[in-house]
Amino acid sequence: MDVKKKIRPAVRRINCKYITAAVRDLFIEANTDLGADVIFALQDSLTKEESPVGKQVLEKIIENADIAFRNKLPVCQDTGLAVVFIELGQDAHIIGGDLRLSVEEGVREAYADGFLRKSVCDPLSRKNTGDNTPAIIHVEVVPGNRLKIIAMPKGGGSENMSTACMLTPSAGIEGIKQVVLERVLQAGANPCPPIIVGVGIGGSLEQACILAKKALLRPTGEENRKDERLAQMEKELLNNINKSGIGPAGLGGRITALAVNLEMMPCHIASLPVAVNIQCHVARHKETII
Repeated sequence: MDVKKKIRPAVRRINCKYITAAVRDLFIEANTDLGADVIFALQDSLTKEESPVGKQVLEKIIENADIAFRNKLPVCQDTGLAVVFIELGQDAHIIGGDLRLSVEEGVREAYADGFLRKSVCDPLSRKNTGDNTPAIIHVEVVPGNRLKIIAMPKGGGSENMSTACMLTPSAGIEGIKQVVLERVLQAGANPCPPIIVGVGIGGSLEQACILAKKALLRPTGEENRKDERLAQMEKELLNNINKSGIGPAGLGGRITALAVNLEMMPCHIASLPVAVNIQCHVARHKETII
């Protein structure tokens, strides 16, 4: 019997200089171009918002994004902590330097060349590092010979409103929903609503946090296609959050959140990790494949 062998892609060499250039361009673009999915969600929310003040806030948010895009200016003064997700093909060979250092240099160049605010400091002395590094870099090895880079500038205000906890397994779905709703209600106006809520369920404590952040990368308004249970939870949570009355900028109204995105993976039989990562309406992320 003939056995067909799987043909693996040829090993590709990727020079670090291309990685640095890509990271630089992605962070400048992410900080000046809010993205069509977010703009559409804001425009759609404007048709649903009933509060006159809420409508005015949404109009100003959309206007601000348009000015930023046309003039290549940051859409928000908080140009973010540099978070980078990398999918590294197992048949890709990085040459000409170190992958992590190449990403760091790309961040350094982006925040200098793009005149972006540098917000990274020592946790204790609070002394600024001066170039927005080090970046938060997550690397995942995947099949293939390509390198995918996702740049995600994450603002401090929304990050401060995020949380993680370890529930008992008996808490179940209702316990998860309670954690999310309580966190959003406690956050109130602080994360600059309308917000996007990323939720990570399962894994371990640290993995739940990564899942929550990755959940924010899903295009705004796109339904969960992986698990019908999660899709239903997302709809219920979004509906309940928007009943809170927090509204745009926390000034009251129907639109408190644009989306709730859930990601999940198996966990230990004794655990139920849940993380909530809140994103403000400036939901910035850009990606490319080398």
